Amino acid sequence: MAIPFPVHIPFIADLGCELQRFADGEAEITLDVQEPHTNSFGVAHGGLLMTLLDVAMAHAARSRNLSLPDGGPGLVTIEMKTSFMRPGLGRIRVIGQVLQSTISLAFTEGRVLDEQGRLCAHATATFKFLRALPVGDRQVNALAAVRSGPGSD
Repeated sequence: MAIPFPVHIPFIADLGCELQRFADGEAEITLDVQEPHTNSFGVAHGGLLMTLLDVAMAHAARSRNLSLPDGGPGLVTIEMKTSFMRPGLGRIRVIGQVLQSTISLAFTEGRVLDEQGRLCAHATATFKFLRALPVGDRQVNALAAVRSGPGSD
């Protein structure tokens, strides 16, 4: 059963992803691959798989900060390497896991699995924890955290 994403990511919401697990340095996202998600061969586009890997690994890293009063900082991808093994079709599962983290960085790995549990893609990534993101000469964007429950107004 899907759980709410802890932060609002419009691009991910538009894709139709569901967060299945988000705790203890791990995260799992599922997606039913539809025609708009595919490449010219009719299988999951590599950019889609890379996006899902990025989000799953980032959520795995973020899950380590859930005990902080504000849910912890956001994070940005510093680097990511992806290898593709087989086409992604049908319902895919994307699993992210923290390998090691520090106060400012998280080192992660992720896997995309098809409906039979076969490995479609594998990635490693490094993330930097940030409280806000400078986006222009004088503008800083805060994390768009999703708030629910009492006192969230």
